[in-house]
Amino acid sequence: MTTSVALYKQDGSQNGSVDLNADVFGIEPNENAVFDAILRQRASLRQGTHAVKNRSAVRGGGKKPWRQKGTGRARQGSIRSPQWRGGGIVFGPTPRSYSYKLPRKVRQLAIKSALSQKVLDDSLVVVDTLTFDQPKTKDFSAVLGNLKATAKTLVVLDEDSQNAALSAHNLPNVTVVDASGVNILDVVNNDKLVITQSALSQVEEVLA
Repeated sequence: MTTSVALYKQDGSQNGSVDLNADVFGIEPNENAVFDAILRQRASLRQGTHAVKNRSAVRGGGKKPWRQKGTGRARQGSIRSPQWRGGGIVFGPTPRSYSYKLPRKVRQLAIKSALSQKVLDDSLVVVDTLTFDQPKTKDFSAVLGNLKATAKTLVVLDEDSQNAALSAHNLPNVTVVDASGVNILDVVNNDKLVITQSALSQVEEVLA
């Protein structure tokens, strides 16, 4: 089962149409799967390098502050105990990984749902090719203007489009990934999805 969308050239003119695989771009979006997948990816992006010093890591405190008995004060073994100013921290954050696993079928359902939503929102732009003689930001910006992709845009290229990727590097609100790097967070976080025909075939091959 397939669905068709317009196929464009770099200059913005239409160059026929292209059939999309309905199993990838034509399903009913599953919001719960999308939410779970975004949560997982955002969690995996956390560095988790936060740390505090416990009583064994803070400096000082080697000598018992006063003798055990006879002073009328509570017994103390170190001035770096947690109750002391400058002492160690109890139950503070320690380095850890926030990443966790999500079933492969749920992850695939999420990315298919996000791609299908782009089609429903008329936010998917398929271009036959993006070729540049040399990396030039101005030329890439003009192409996006021709394709009416002036909002936050995710551009999906094939691995051979090195000049195109370099041309878009300095453009604000433009994210460039290759076909193997399409992910749920980038798809959802951008208003427009511009994808080349060859990259489209690669994405469909992986997800179909």
